Amino acid sequence: MSHRKFEAPRHGSLQYLPKKRTRHHRGRMRSFPKDLDPSAPAALTAFVGYKAGMTHVVREIERPGAKMIHKKDCVEAVTILETPPMTVVGVVGYVETPHGLRTLTTVWAEHLSDEVKRRFYKNWYRSKRKAFTKYAKKYSEKAQDIDFELNRIKEYCGVVRVLAHTQIRKVKLRQKVAHLCEIQVNGGSVSDKVDFAKDLFEQDFNVDSVFSLGETVDICSATRGHGTQGVISRWGVTRLPRKSHRGLRKVGCIGAWHPSRCRFTLARAGQKGYHHRTEINKRIMRIGKKGDTNDCSTETDLTEKSITPVGGFPHYGEINEDWLMIKGCVGGSRKRAVTLRKSIVTTTKRSHHEPLNIKFIDTSSKYGHGRFQTLEEKNKFLGTLASKSN
Repeated sequence: MSHRKFEAPRHGSLQYLPKKRTRHHRGRMRSFPKDLDPSAPAALTAFVGYKAGMTHVVREIERPGAKMIHKKDCVEAVTILETPPMTVVGVVGYVETPHGLRTLTTVWAEHLSDEVKRRFYKNWYRSKRKAFTKYAKKYSEKAQDIDFELNRIKEYCGVVRVLAHTQIRKVKLRQKVAHLCEIQVNGGSVSDKVDFAKDLFEQDFNVDSVFSLGETVDICSATRGHGTQGVISRWGVTRLPRKSHRGLRKVGCIGAWHPSRCRFTLARAGQKGYHHRTEINKRIMRIGKKGDTNDCSTETDLTEKSITPVGGFPHYGEINEDWLMIKGCVGGSRKRAVTLRKSIVTTTKRSHHEPLNIKFIDTSSKYGHGRFQTLEEKNKFLGTLASKSN
């Protein structure tokens, strides 16, 4: 029986097995922050945005005791998420059972937009588009049925969540189908939560009503897919020596003679990427508002500019709605729906509580080695192009 000449830890984590394509294109929230304060006002705990791209900022670090970076400028990568307003179209009540939460009833709003109705059809073009027409008549003919279901939620339920969808038409993507999700309501009594949800029916709410500047959030998303990959790329195992027979990007031994099968812990080729991942405690660096052409200027950089870089974000375009700036990277490709949730794990890192002190936000072109922060600056330096002189 052979033995290893050198001991080493295994390559790759077994935590996320099986490594297969996720069924949840939009990030799925499997849990919400605990509702511990009934005296607090009712509030929503999540939001859905769309990944636009990345840029970088320069900020001054205030971290006493850190000799290398305290009171010094630091360049940090940030991700931009476009977050158009979401619309509330329903409320769901859950009963707590020994086996977990169980849905008691769902109450929908009277009017639903075509964006969310498309979500209920396989083929919108060929359909009769009659969804919710009978349900909407309850509001005019049997309003007492709606009130009865809302009172059932108040009487029996312990968890209340609203049904909200994105306004994907405002993002200028090719998709027309809105992303629908449940968002938990925390704070207040159950009666207060139901009244809060009922008042939001058919109303829009913005991202700044859910999150605040400097807050840490959890991000649920599907990572960027890479198709089928081998063991080197998928698991990070070491290549075999150069003179190895029949290739070297392999695992040298895939197991003993007996038991005559491969173990599940063995690194094998297969799907890489497009996995559902939740990243906790990502900090919000800035919140931008729709129509603000000066939302990227700072105290040290007074240039009037918006977040859209020169030439737009690659493979995305311009940002015309509200947006968030998240420190670091966010899983997923551009245009992908990303779910943001209030943090479940309490932040303990000192860097999550230090002042932001953003001095500069880069808006140069992301298609090459950008030199100019705005088109006006570019035209002033280069002059009028010959093709546009007439």
